[in-house]
Amino acid sequence: MAYKDLDRITVSDIEALGIESEAAKRLHATLTNIIQNYGPATPHTWRNITAHVLSPELPFSFHQMLYYGCYKDFGPDPPAWLPDSETANLTNVGQLLERRGKEFLGSRYKDPMSSFSDFQEFSVSNPEVYWKAVLDEMNASFSVPPQCILCENLSGDGQLSVPGGQWLPGAFGNPAKNCLSLNRKRRLNDTMVIWRDEGNDDLPLNKMTLKELHTEVWLVAHALKALGLEKGSAIAIDMPMHVNSVIIYLAIVLAGYVVVSIADSFAPPEISTRLKISEAKAIFTQDLIVRGEKNLPLYSKIVAAQSPMAIVILINGSNSSMKLRDGDISWHDFLETVKDFKEDEFAAVEQPIEAFTNILFSSGTTGEPKAIPWTHATPFKAAADAWCHMDIRIGDVVSWPTNLGWMMGPWLVYASLLNGASIALYNGSPLGSGFPKFVQDAKVTMLGVIPSIVRTWKSTNSVSGYDWSTIRCFGSTGEASNVDEYLWLMGRAHYKPIIEYCGGTEIGGGFVSGSLLQAQSLAAFSTPAMGCSLFILGNDGVPIPKNEPGVGELALGPLMFGASSTLLNADHYDVYFKGMPLWNGKVLRRHGDVFERTSRGYYHAHGRADDTMNLGGIKVSSVEIERICNEVDSDVLETAAIGVPPAVGGPEQLVLAVVFKNSDNQTADLNQLRTSFNSAVQKKLNPLFKVSRVVPLPSLPRTATNKVMRRILRQQFAQHDQSAKL
Repeated sequence: MAYKDLDRITVSDIEALGIESEAAKRLHATLTNIIQNYGPATPHTWRNITAHVLSPELPFSFHQMLYYGCYKDFGPDPPAWLPDSETANLTNVGQLLERRGKEFLGSRYKDPMSSFSDFQEFSVSNPEVYWKAVLDEMNASFSVPPQCILCENLSGDGQLSVPGGQWLPGAFGNPAKNCLSLNRKRRLNDTMVIWRDEGNDDLPLNKMTLKELHTEVWLVAHALKALGLEKGSAIAIDMPMHVNSVIIYLAIVLAGYVVVSIADSFAPPEISTRLKISEAKAIFTQDLIVRGEKNLPLYSKIVAAQSPMAIVILINGSNSSMKLRDGDISWHDFLETVKDFKEDEFAAVEQPIEAFTNILFSSGTTGEPKAIPWTHATPFKAAADAWCHMDIRIGDVVSWPTNLGWMMGPWLVYASLLNGASIALYNGSPLGSGFPKFVQDAKVTMLGVIPSIVRTWKSTNSVSGYDWSTIRCFGSTGEASNVDEYLWLMGRAHYKPIIEYCGGTEIGGGFVSGSLLQAQSLAAFSTPAMGCSLFILGNDGVPIPKNEPGVGELALGPLMFGASSTLLNADHYDVYFKGMPLWNGKVLRRHGDVFERTSRGYYHAHGRADDTMNLGGIKVSSVEIERICNEVDSDVLETAAIGVPPAVGGPEQLVLAVVFKNSDNQTADLNQLRTSFNSAVQKKLNPLFKVSRVVPLPSLPRTATNKVMRRILRQQFAQHDQSAKL
């Protein structure tokens, strides 16, 4: 759609969008005054428009008219939000730089905003100084302090013996203890968890103070110890993100065990795979997941997965007489074994920094999910990202619809509690009106999203009428975002910034992000994450010159605090470092996304370079989907599963290329086949996945060694979608 320059917009144009005549005149007068002061097409014009003209109740078409009119001839990456020096100086990073900027940067230091990029580079070149400062800011404590921050041991040939280095060597501690500790950031009566169950949307919020959280976590830790499991045993959690799952998570870590993260949406085969790989000795779950009027079975899936001993929470006392398997135990009976210990402090099990706290899973290209352990350092990486990039601090209320089965679940726990903020949990679907009301009632200050949730909110207008003015910023991760959808989202909270955030389970956080000290452009990242360096590889596999625009496969500097150094079921070096180029004597770390650095210095993600795709914020390998779809119909010879980004932007859509056994088959009902593929994938893999299109091909493109070239198919399908759009 063609938009007018701002100075050509008339009152009639505004009225045509459904705005009442008198209101249109007032809006036009304010707009005219802004144009006279700042011009018709500058970032400061847009900032004043968002502050003085636009509001959530005005039609979104009016927001679009002014945004696209302002930036009509601006070029790529127009800033949708600009920081100002006063608020920038009050951020966590701003305050640190105001105190120590000259110490860090010397004469180069000017002020927090103009020196932020220099500080990011400093965090990479001086990791010992940077990470000590940030850990101190977060009040991180260890029972045995580290010998140093980073040790780069060299082998005989002068290469790093551990490519990622050794972080905090010699340290002992417990991140759950840090989450519960008293320090200058909080007191015992501070609220730590806020929650509401779907269906109780008009009832008061539930709240838990730090003192109450202590009591609940200690009791579960005592009950875990009473099970007699060996220290370091793996214990799974397959539950929705609720106050009980947070308590259980912290108790497992506090008691010296290892959490195994399993998403509550998984089918029994996927649950079984993760239990076997992790060698879990027990699993926490519940009988049902209540979503609106639906009761979704969960315990029965655990039984079908042939899990080890299950501790089962009975929702709202439902099925209190339900028969459990021999060896399983109800939540009530589990806690009853240690009722005499209620309010007795549990002494945290302090462990070496390299000990595991959590086993999470991320799909690779072999069909079996990679089992990625988080160490005792990883939680501090998650919390540091939140401290630096989302500016999370004491008094904040942080909400992010997620699950402990995905990295953002543990991330949310640590990002909030290690920074003295409250976690806000809605036990229900985030898609209806109940969740937006919860955001309002809980006075959420940092709201995390994935683009598919925002798309649903926008299409259903389910957030209309709710006051989101307490939000200081949004966070977004999991998928590629769409400019219009995120312009709409910003408008719901009076144009607070969206911090795009991209990372990985194996990193424990992000490698590229936004910042409240930089101008933020929609659907773009403004900076490498603190402590991280990014390299875009050219067609020759060599990094293109730093700070120059270009597109290619992304590689990461190897020295990243909290990143993985081992895998349970694969060779970590082979997966992340083998065959990668050297840079300044260090082998780069493979990531696998295609990234672009623009002429204005922003970064854009362009999907996976390998055979892994991102569906609804969940990474899954093509092989996993193809293995299921190849067995759906006897006429199918083979399939190729491809994640294709829509021409209008946004998350990848699942397209299946199909080769039939009879290459002349022209009678196949592709719609029926798509339905069958969907049914099989949702039943056997994940109910959230959806096949958007089936494309018949005479054969699949292959390399000389017979590997399917899914990248070629991805390019062809994306080009087809782009042509169809035109």
